[in-house]
Amino acid sequence: MVEKTIADGLGFITYGLYIVTSSHDGRDNAMIVNTVFQVTADPARVAISVNKESLTHEIITKSRIFAAMPLAQTADLPFIGRFGFRTGRNFDKLAGVEWVRGPSGCVLIKQHTLSSLEVKVEQTLDVGTHTLFVGPVQDALCFHVPNGIPMTYEYYHTVIKGKAPKGATHS
Repeated sequence: MVEKTIADGLGFITYGLYIVTSSHDGRDNAMIVNTVFQVTADPARVAISVNKESLTHEIITKSRIFAAMPLAQTADLPFIGRFGFRTGRNFDKLAGVEWVRGPSGCVLIKQHTLSSLEVKVEQTLDVGTHTLFVGPVQDALCFHVPNGIPMTYEYYHTVIKGKAPKGATHS
């Protein structure tokens, strides 16, 4: 048996990369997360994990809504970095990005994303540095993306050569 560290063991858990948005009182924000998962099928319910220090966390907490969009492999590092390495507190992440407003009021990024899931938060779980937001999917869209393959966290690290930002759930 080969000894591994906890980080090595966590490295075998599969992740995707997603843009999560939320809106409240005229304020929109977006961020990259790697933890979005379906928890029930009927009704369709999903959960996300968001760092408590992020502006998006603050907005989701107030609005009780979010949208999650899986990134396509077409996304490049500058596009990912706009949402993952900058803060919406002093940078307009949505400037110059193709988006529409969904029925929930959340911004839905159409550029380099495959679909959107709009969710109304029913439950939260404090997990230390992050909060799990859980709720039923209220609306969904699929976007036409040529070569629409979801970006995995492994693809991001090995092909795009991206790094994990401070506050990520997995480094």
